Amino acid sequence: MSSFSSITTNNDAEMIAAGVEFASGLRAGDVVALTGGLGAGKTHFSKGIVAGLEAEDEVTSPTFSLVQEYVSGRLPVYHFDFYRLDSGAELISLGWDDYLDEGGVIIAEWADKFSALLPQTAIWIELTINNDGSHTVTRK
Repeated sequence: MSSFSSITTNNDAEMIAAGVEFASGLRAGDVVALTGGLGAGKTHFSKGIVAGLEAEDEVTSPTFSLVQEYVSGRLPVYHFDFYRLDSGAELISLGWDDYLDEGGVIIAEWADKFSALLPQTAIWIELTINNDGSHTVTRK
């Protein structure tokens, strides 16, 4: 797992680089739970994770599709966005339990909406926007 417990980024490229660094320690079955407000950098950090897992897919926010699959890297990545979901039942109906059993890496944006459905081993990352416009990524 990445050695940083907290890192500050000043632009999108640095946020993506932080995700690449973080991904170096990810293993099959890991669940990355991202929290933070709108514009905090969750999708850019996710882009870095996908790139760090050697996938060449173009990463887009799963806000409207709810889940994106990136399977061209060393591990498949299942990228969820819980923002538009109203209930845990909706998440389950998307096949959440099946994805947990796939042996890939799951990234869940807005993970705190349904924290009870995440495994105890989930890796929690909080992204915040600082007053100076920089972003902080903190592993909890």
